[in-house]
Amino acid sequence: MAKKRCRWVVWLLLLALLAAAGIWVLRVGLHRLDLARYPQKYSEAVDWYAAENGLDPLLVYTVIRTESGFDAAARSGVGARGLMQITEETFSWIKSKLAPAEDLTFDDLYDPAVNIRFGAYYFAACMARYQNDVSTAAAAYHSGWGTVDKLLANEAYSADGRVLHTFPYEQMGLYVRKINRNYQKYQTLYQTTENEG
Repeated sequence: MAKKRCRWVVWLLLLALLAAAGIWVLRVGLHRLDLARYPQKYSEAVDWYAAENGLDPLLVYTVIRTESGFDAAARSGVGARGLMQITEETFSWIKSKLAPAEDLTFDDLYDPAVNIRFGAYYFAACMARYQNDVSTAAAAYHSGWGTVDKLLANEAYSADGRVLHTFPYEQMGLYVRKINRNYQKYQTLYQTTENEG
């Protein structure tokens, strides 16, 4: 009788060990899948221009993933180009502030380093203009300062006239939700990974 009981205990322990190993393998696999879905491509340029503009690099990765899915050749229906999807009008404004003497053209936005340089500068300008509120800055990056400034003047969308609490346009609201969701995922993945390393 004791031998049978001992065998059952051994089998139960073995099954528990196999289940624990299976769970660990599954967790590692899912984590690796998440890392592949939320990559840190172009890290040298991202780290450099994020630091230069006082941005969290994870936020720059978030914008790139949301805007282009890391496709340097991306082009939108309105003609925005590159990783951070910058329009020609926005490119001209950034160039006048950041690189007025440089021989850069709108086509140069297909160069990842140029695009990240300009996009990080512009997102940092949005953050500075809107109290470092990621949601309001994202709305401005997506829809423009003029649109956001008009919404800020309306108490239905802003309690203090400085940041938005409501995003009334469908595309703007969707974009802000994507930015926040992606940023949270980047923070969860990479701050955890860095803390473990």
